Amino acid sequence: MSSTLRTETLHLADAAAPPTAGPLPILHGTGVRVEAPEADPAMAARIAYGRPATLLPYTGQGRYDRVRGPRGLPAVVLENEELTAVFLPGLGGRLWSLRHRPTGRELLHRNPVFQPANLALRGAWFAGGVEWNLGATGHHPLTCEPLHAARTHRADGTPVLRMYEFERMRRLVLQLDAWLPAGSPLLHVQVTVHNPGPDEVPVYWWSNAAVPEQPGGRVLAPAEAAYHLDHGARLRRVPFPGEGGVDPGRAGELPVAADHFFELPDSVDRPWIAALGPDGSGLVQLSTARLRGRKLFQWGSGSGGRRWQEWLSGPGARYLEVQAGLAPTQLEHLPLPGRTAWSWTEGYGLLAADPATVHGDWAGAVRAVGARVAELTLDTADAPTGAPVEVVQRGSGWGGLEQLAGGLPAVPGLPFPAPGEAQRPWRHLVESGTLPVCDPPAAPVLGEHWRQRLSGAEDWHALLQLGLLELAAGRPAAARAAWRRSLATTRTPWALRHLGELARLSGKPGEAAELLAEAHELLPGLAELTVETLGALLEAGRAAQALALADGLAPEQRGLGRVRLLAARAALAAGEPDRARRLLAEGIEPADLREGEDSLDALWFGVHEAELAGGGTVTDQVRAEARERFPLPHRYDFRMHG
Repeated sequence: MSSTLRTETLHLADAAAPPTAGPLPILHGTGVRVEAPEADPAMAARIAYGRPATLLPYTGQGRYDRVRGPRGLPAVVLENEELTAVFLPGLGGRLWSLRHRPTGRELLHRNPVFQPANLALRGAWFAGGVEWNLGATGHHPLTCEPLHAARTHRADGTPVLRMYEFERMRRLVLQLDAWLPAGSPLLHVQVTVHNPGPDEVPVYWWSNAAVPEQPGGRVLAPAEAAYHLDHGARLRRVPFPGEGGVDPGRAGELPVAADHFFELPDSVDRPWIAALGPDGSGLVQLSTARLRGRKLFQWGSGSGGRRWQEWLSGPGARYLEVQAGLAPTQLEHLPLPGRTAWSWTEGYGLLAADPATVHGDWAGAVRAVGARVAELTLDTADAPTGAPVEVVQRGSGWGGLEQLAGGLPAVPGLPFPAPGEAQRPWRHLVESGTLPVCDPPAAPVLGEHWRQRLSGAEDWHALLQLGLLELAAGRPAAARAAWRRSLATTRTPWALRHLGELARLSGKPGEAAELLAEAHELLPGLAELTVETLGALLEAGRAAQALALADGLAPEQRGLGRVRLLAARAALAAGEPDRARRLLAEGIEPADLREGEDSLDALWFGVHEAELAGGGTVTDQVRAEARERFPLPHRYDFRMHG
């Protein structure tokens, strides 16, 4: 059998609708803050470098729910004698499945459900398969967006799936070329990150492979130490296997969620990581030397970790992640020079070794698996650069718009189509010199060439966009001035919201609450704005006002899980714990629960502490009694700490 490529529809019995983006730009950064006292000077510098102050030009991608049913998703399948690989180009190019054909074994966590959840930089993310992450620390902005996908081929005729897109925050072009050489036990993925502009850009890359968490399984990598990051945001260097005889590489030995970034020695010229089962076999990921970082992520065996697994994949579907990145940890960015491309090749496949050795002492296991990795052939020849032969799927029109505007040079072999409907207002600006007034506003853009085109802006919409460009360029005072001018021209909820969010980020909760409350009065039907306004009122200590706002909402907004959570928090803060308790008893299920968020457990214990205190002071003794008498129900337990 030779290597083949085909398109098909992936039919899922239990799938939510794919998420969509909302209209509110993300004015904050990644929020990453970490203590790393044991980092050497080079690592410390890379941790400090490249953190984006905002996630502009992206808007939030929080429009999804937890209503699931049968659904079909476009897929591309690569197949040879050894492997069947299924990609989802409409969802960030995710490698959804990798099946070993001779045994029928699935090597990845092929999630039995498709369920978006709030774990990515823009919000929506889903568990399973292999995710490709470019941009900044976290799950990247394109993880739930369609990529351009096309069929091409290598010099020997082997079919290649090419996926690519323009990443707008860093202004980089991502290229993924995937192929299965005839007879090869490895799926090959060549990743190229192009910086076509003249300036240095901070770059971040991690390939995240989810694999089944098997009792008796073990994760191995060629390292004797790792950097452990807990969810208290402290990074420390630890021996591997771990302290006190605990081996974090063994499934189930960690009680809480944790990251372990392996410290690979410079002598390793072909980095790898393997997740092997009790029989000594499982997925191996290896790469060329540029992709040096390796990481193990586990949800942990505690009740919070189990609940997160259920939330993302349904009952009983447990997984862990083995990951590979450009830097030693995910807290770091590397400088990619202008007019430069970085490329590397990754391989994914089945590896089998003697189970007694795999599960014996660490050093012996690493040597044995490393010897098996050395037997694998990784084809590192350059990918084809000619035009794709056949378009499989269209991505966005943003790359085409930037090329039309002169902001993105052509990249060989990666044709961007003409701008589409989402880019229509900006195309009008390029071709006519004026930006049409749009309500809701046009999706934002990024770059000095756009700011120059809007420098003489006078109408509210152009001034609104000018403020976003100023903020993205690191000039918050200029952004504030542009939005105030926009308000002076026409009082819109959009400028009020941006000013309110900027005030909140500047540590002015009272001002933020005033501005967002006025914005909500003008636009009460936008759920994202409702959520932001309720949050701002609570942050400003205006619980009664938040409760009144929640009571006045239309039924479709009052029933949203996030709104119910905020209403319960407001009731508790306003001295109405009985109302908060009723909401908890009825059930609160915010679809957009954030990774690491403690609002549900804080609400649960807060309600019972208030009851025990009887209107008096909540003491440490009261807190301890509440935890003993009213244990947190499993459905509300998303705790990622001990």
